[in-house]
Amino acid sequence: MTVETTPYEQQPPAAEVRRLWHLLEPLHALVYYAPETFEEAAKLGYATDSRWPMYFPFRAAPLGAAEPALVTAAFYSFSPAMVAEHVGPAWAVASPGEVLAARERAVDRLYRSVFGDAVDGPEFAEAAGLLRRAADAAHTAGRPMAAANQALPYSPLPHVRLWQAATVLREHRGDGHLAALLAAGLDATEALVSFAAIGAAPAETFASRGWSAEEWAAARARLTARGLLNADGSATDAGRELRAGVERRTDELAAGPWRALRAEEVERLVELLGTPWVTAIGSGLLPMETTLGIGKV
Repeated sequence: MTVETTPYEQQPPAAEVRRLWHLLEPLHALVYYAPETFEEAAKLGYATDSRWPMYFPFRAAPLGAAEPALVTAAFYSFSPAMVAEHVGPAWAVASPGEVLAARERAVDRLYRSVFGDAVDGPEFAEAAGLLRRAADAAHTAGRPMAAANQALPYSPLPHVRLWQAATVLREHRGDGHLAALLAAGLDATEALVSFAAIGAAPAETFASRGWSAEEWAAARARLTARGLLNADGSATDAGRELRAGVERRTDELAAGPWRALRAEEVERLVELLGTPWVTAIGSGLLPMETTLGIGKV
């Protein structure tokens, strides 16, 4: 019996995998900056003087009432002290179930605010269907954040389903990225220092992850001793090669879910996401500089 295969059965091109991430990341990240999310967090009782009291429970809630040590491990790049500050009291304020319900409400409200009537149109529903097929096809062994989000029930609202599927896929990629960092011998602080060293973002941008100046300097010293940084903190050729390898491996590990779609379906998805992506970028909600290095690496 001959089984018809898709063009992506073996491996989608790395450039395609990266392009899809670039399109999906802003659509996912809006939730952590939108006023609607802050309002929903405030209703639960979280402080809203910064985004962090909301960010940690809203992102970690799929894991259940996770202890700070588990969230530190799953998020990787945040200082354990910062995680403990925000996750330690989080589940006394609201249960994970209450947070997940508030997260869905926030996504519904913010998408309606940012994208308007388009959320009720056929394009959003079509994109949500394609993304869900990819998200459902993701293998999540060794990927706790992807597995936790994949296990959640989907909303009946197409635009919320789109966000949920995009979140599974970006967390799947993120889990794979952590595996690539570990394989490269980069601990949590070194991962940030080495990324700053290749120009992914200014070192000051990475201060949002909560590491002290002493911890940052110690990581620089370790990387310098390995021949990965120059004395001025910039990456050596070896450092750039190591980071390029991390990015290549991340793309390879993120490719699996996209095998569920045919090449023409991926192109259709790119077409469908183009206008929402432009709208998200132009919303003014997302920061100009992030720690992800999108468009720079």
